[in-house]
Amino acid sequence: MTIAIQPSDVATVDRERSRARKAALGSFVGAVVDWYDFLLYGIIAAIVFNTEFFPKVSPAMGTLAAFGTFGVGFLFRPLGGFVFGHYGDRLGRKRMLVLTVMMMGLSTALIGLLPTFASIGWWAPVLLVALRAIQGFAVGGEWGGAALMAVESAPSKKKAFYSSGVQVGYGVGLVLATGIVSILSQTMDDATFKTWGWRIPFVFSVVLVLIGLWVRSSMEESQEFVKKVIEKGQQTKRLPIFEALRQHPKAFLLIIALRLAELFTMYIVTAFALSYSTTNLGMPRQFFLNIGLLVGAVSIVTIPFFALLADRFGRRRIYMIGAVVGMLSAVPFFLALDARSTVWIVVFAVMLANIAHDMVVSVQQPMFTELFGTEYRYSGAGVGYQVASVVGGGFTPFVAVALVSFAGGSWHPVAAYLAIGCLLSVLVASRMKKT
Repeated sequence: MTIAIQPSDVATVDRERSRARKAALGSFVGAVVDWYDFLLYGIIAAIVFNTEFFPKVSPAMGTLAAFGTFGVGFLFRPLGGFVFGHYGDRLGRKRMLVLTVMMMGLSTALIGLLPTFASIGWWAPVLLVALRAIQGFAVGGEWGGAALMAVESAPSKKKAFYSSGVQVGYGVGLVLATGIVSILSQTMDDATFKTWGWRIPFVFSVVLVLIGLWVRSSMEESQEFVKKVIEKGQQTKRLPIFEALRQHPKAFLLIIALRLAELFTMYIVTAFALSYSTTNLGMPRQFFLNIGLLVGAVSIVTIPFFALLADRFGRRRIYMIGAVVGMLSAVPFFLALDARSTVWIVVFAVMLANIAHDMVVSVQQPMFTELFGTEYRYSGAGVGYQVASVVGGGFTPFVAVALVSFAGGSWHPVAAYLAIGCLLSVLVASRMKKT
């Protein structure tokens, strides 16, 4: 017996595919904007902010202070996750995603226009910290909304792949941020770059914001949210975050533990190693800027590839392999650094950032969001994700610099810090149910 396919069924399928593609594209483009802005700060903090905004302290303390302001952005990410998550669960995902892009771009552009310590004294670092806090608040609402738009709109068997653009946006943002800084660094002398050249990448953010707003304005609201929350009136009467905590208290701890492998591997390679290699080892700044370009470019391919594998073979399996690779690569990476072996530094930087990190993040969107119900998912997944960013990410470069300082310049405590974080992620993932 042959079942006839009605034209209306074909049209419905086409609409769903189009909606899924637009949601994936919107999530990707917005993620590029937000991560470009957020990561640019980390790069400039490592090479400029310590002298231009904290010149009255020793070089070591200036570096700690610069990375401390880097960490401030992470402190405000849970607040952003809470506020944007609350309204995202009440009013919809799309509206919040437009606001996050606008807020992120404005704060970044203002950093590029900010006077330095030489012009306005201690007001310079105060205003820098304030704008960094706004950056953190904005990006705190970004991941949850972008991940949900992509996951909730994706075909059931391709959720990791369709939502991987949220993390690919990180790689593209890293390439753009590192690439622009690298070009300016090569075309300007050091004095010119530290005087005004570093401002150009921040002001350029305005262009990316306009593109992000244009793309996101064409997205449709998540149909899962519309059907389960708006049409059926299933909005929780409590604050969404409280409902998420009541229904799934363990989910927040799971997210924190599962993000350690991701955060430790990426920020030690892209932020801490840049500072450590130039300050402690006397290596050229451009070398690690080029590594940042490399790992960002490679991630554009590796993240969706690992997401496809996760949809086929299971998310937990792909995640655990990545975390184990990160644990095993920690000591070799620092041995290569200590030996100043450029080839092996590149090899193990790729192992940490493109194998370990990219395998882990390729599955996070569906893995984390599906821990919560639709009516409080933006709040639950968003806040959990951003709290983990504070615990495991924001102060990773700061902690690593402090460990090196306390150990008299030795890298051994940092390698142990990285390896133990990955090990904890592996142990927690091994006890999760298969998906």
